[in-house]
Amino acid sequence: MNIKKVLVSQPKPSSTKSPYYTIAEKYGVELDFKPLIKVESLPAKEFRQQKICILDHTAVIFTSRHSIDHFFNLCNELRIEVPDSMKYFCVSEIVALYIQKYVQYRKRKVFFGNTGKIDGLLPQLLKYKKEKFIAPLSDVHNHDLKNMLAEQNIELTEAVMYRTVSNKFSDKENFDYDMIIFFSPSGVDSLKKNYPDFKQDKIKIGTLGNSTAKAVEDAGLRLDFRAPTPEAPSITGALENFLKEQKKKK
Repeated sequence: MNIKKVLVSQPKPSSTKSPYYTIAEKYGVELDFKPLIKVESLPAKEFRQQKICILDHTAVIFTSRHSIDHFFNLCNELRIEVPDSMKYFCVSEIVALYIQKYVQYRKRKVFFGNTGKIDGLLPQLLKYKKEKFIAPLSDVHNHDLKNMLAEQNIELTEAVMYRTVSNKFSDKENFDYDMIIFFSPSGVDSLKKNYPDFKQDKIKIGTLGNSTAKAVEDAGLRLDFRAPTPEAPSITGALENFLKEQKKKK
C-alpha cells in the first residue's frame, strides 16, 4: 500500500523543526494534525456535587499542566481566592515552572520531584505529612497517588476538575486517511464514537504507549506499529521505521 495521508491525532507542532516535517518531506506523505480528544473544565455546578471545599486544604498536588489550568480556572469560577500560604507539589520541574502562569513562583511553597513520575515526589511529600492535600484530577484516573500516600498515612482528597471528551468531526470532513496514529485510549474511543461503522481494512494504525496499543487491540483493530520499543523509543522514530519498510516492499 502506498501511504499518502496520515492522521496524527495531536495538535500541530509549534516548531518547524519537528521530526514530523522531516519525515513528511522525506517519504512524500501528507500529515494532518487533528486531536481526536480535548480536555475541558468541569463546570462549577458539577464540581460542587462532590462536596469538596478547596480552602479546607493547605497543599495541592499537580500531576500535569492540565491540572494546574483547571484548578485555577475552577477557583476563579467559584470566586475562590487561593491563599498565599498554599503549597504546591508538582510531578516535575516543568510542571512546577508552569505555576508561574497563575502565582508567583517561590521555592518555599513550590516543590517538585526529580524523576518526572509521581513516586519521585514522595520524598518531598513526606517532609510535609501534616499538610491537607488535594489533587485536581481528570474524570478518568487511577488511584495510584492516593494509594501511595495512604501507605504513608497521608490523607489525600481526589477532586475531579476536568474531563476528556471526543472532538466531533464535521459530516463534511472526508476520512480519507491511509494511516492513523493514536496517543491515548481516549483517542481510540473518539474514533469509534465519530465513526461507529469504521472499518480498518488497509488503513495502518500506529500507537504511542502500552495502554493505547491495548485499546486499539481491544477495539478489534489491527496494530501495525507502536512506540516506544528498543528500536524506536519515539513515535516519530517508529513512524519513520514503518515508512522505510513500506518503501522497501514497494
